[in-house]
Amino acid sequence: MPLTHPPETRSDAMNKRVQNSEARVIKAIFPSITNHHNTLFGGEALSWMDETAFIAATRFCRKPLVTVSSDRIDFKKAIPAGSLAEIIANVIHVGNTSLKVEVNIFVEDMYQDVREHAIRGVFTFVAVDENRKATKVWTDNL
Repeated sequence: MPLTHPPETRSDAMNKRVQNSEARVIKAIFPSITNHHNTLFGGEALSWMDETAFIAATRFCRKPLVTVSSDRIDFKKAIPAGSLAEIIANVIHVGNTSLKVEVNIFVEDMYQDVREHAIRGVFTFVAVDENRKATKVWTDNL
């Protein structure tokens, strides 16, 4: 997908919109959402990532969206039960009808000031109109 709005050519309005669309969610890791290793189940993490990415994308364009892909998801560190997970989503690319959102999850110890990067992925969304046809995600007058 060609970059139609690389950062150096974005309008000030678009840059502000990108900044204001960041989404952050914090979750506690309870045993009910862990696997047999007593760490966060990967499917749960993916669900949280898609949802948080959707929130950031929606805050950016304020239009109906559908997830069309998730790029490589890197699980760098297990997230153990009894910890906190912070999910942070940021718009990183704006195309004509689609946008990409990078999502990072950080694991944090509940009882110490220890925070580490655990998971990263990129999700692509397409804006759709009332007929579920692709529509522009950005106009300068949003």
